[in-house]
Amino acid sequence: MARTRLSLRRLLAAGLTVVATAAAALFVTAAPASAATVPGIDVSNWQGSINWTSVRNSGIQFAFIKATEGTSYKDPSFNTNYPNAYYAGVIRGAYHFARPNLSGGAAQADFLANNGGAWSADSRTLPAALDLEANPYSGGYCYGLTTSGMRTWISDFLNRYKARTSRYAVIYTTTSWWNQCTGSWTGPWANHPLWIARWASSPGTLPAGAPVWSFWQYTSTGSVSGISGNVDRNYWNGDRSRLIALANNTA
Repeated sequence: MARTRLSLRRLLAAGLTVVATAAAALFVTAAPASAATVPGIDVSNWQGSINWTSVRNSGIQFAFIKATEGTSYKDPSFNTNYPNAYYAGVIRGAYHFARPNLSGGAAQADFLANNGGAWSADSRTLPAALDLEANPYSGGYCYGLTTSGMRTWISDFLNRYKARTSRYAVIYTTTSWWNQCTGSWTGPWANHPLWIARWASSPGTLPAGAPVWSFWQYTSTGSVSGISGNVDRNYWNGDRSRLIALANNTA
C-alpha cells in the first residue's frame, strides 16, 4: 500500500499468508480462482501523476486510492486521483492506513470520512478500506496493543465508519498479521469484505473465520499503462456486475 512502507512489506511478504475477504452473504459465492475476473489496482502518492484514462483503457476496472493515515496525514495525491479515477470510469474506493497506537479507532474513522472516505451510491464508489498490517514505524509489530485492545480498536473504527457512511468498510490485511494481532478474531467477517494481501500465485489461507475473500492484492510489482513504475495489482472475486452491486450497496 503506502510506499513509505514498501521495503518492510517486501521483507514481510514472502512469509505472510494472505488476507482480504468479504462476507459470503454479501457478494461472493463462486470459488476464488474461477471468480477472480475483474482487475484492479491500489495507488498512493508514491505512483506520482497518473493518467486515469490510460489506466481504464488498459482494462483496469477498479482502484483503491490512499486517502488518510492516522488523524493527521492526508495523501497529497488523493484529491487528484479520486475524482480523476471516477471520471475515467474506474470504480474507486478510498483507503485508510491504520495507526492504532496514535489515536482511537473512532477518531481515525472520522478523519477518513471527513477527508474523502465517505460513500455515495453512484455505481463508482466503493466503501472505504481499513488497511491493517505490520507496523512500519516504532511501537511493535502489533502497535503495542494486546489482542483484546486491537479488537476494540478495530471495532471502534468499523462501527464509527458504518455510522458515518451506512457502509461496512472493507478490511485489508494479511492472514499472519490478523491472526497474531487480533488473536484469530472472527468477528468482522459476517459483514466486512476481506481484501487479502498475498504476493503469490494464490490467495492462500484466509484469516481465522473468513469464509471467502472479496479482493486479492497479488503483486506489488505490476505494470499498468498510465502509471510509471510498479503498482499493486488486485482482483475482485466476482464479475463486474457484483462489483457494482457492492459499490451501490445492492448486493
